[in-house]
Amino acid sequence: MTDMVTVAFQADLTRVVTFLITREGTPRAYREIDVPEGHHQVSHHRNQVALMDKVARINTYHVEQFSRWIQKLKSIKENGSNILDNSMIVYGAGLADGNAHVHEDLPTIVAGRGRGFIKPGRRVVYQKETPMSNLWVTLMDRMGLPIEQFGDSTGALPGLDLA
Repeated sequence: MTDMVTVAFQADLTRVVTFLITREGTPRAYREIDVPEGHHQVSHHRNQVALMDKVARINTYHVEQFSRWIQKLKSIKENGSNILDNSMIVYGAGLADGNAHVHEDLPTIVAGRGRGFIKPGRRVVYQKETPMSNLWVTLMDRMGLPIEQFGDSTGALPGLDLA
């Protein structure tokens, strides 16, 4: 699927894509990484080390797939730069802890420079209970779509700019 997205970016058919690797409640097994149980089943690990290890393997597998795609985008030249530098790609999850259904402090990666709007290669920590929709407001502003509010947003996120 990432190959189709990459081709769409290269051909400039679109610059906005939503891609769901898998939903949180999926029963999908990951036999290719020796996890025969469903993802949702092992995410309710009840602090059992063997199940926590399986969740970690699934998460690692997903991040490895994402990393390969990011490297591919970085390797494709575009307008004196590369596709990754001209993009803002968000990778994350709807839950921070599937076992407890925690949906705050979500693990989120923003890759790319957004044509020079975002400083990459660092960790930015925001105040607890900062709405995720603040990220969407910030990214929309960087795309030239300034809006005051989206969902439960309380404003733009400081600290993503290059300056």
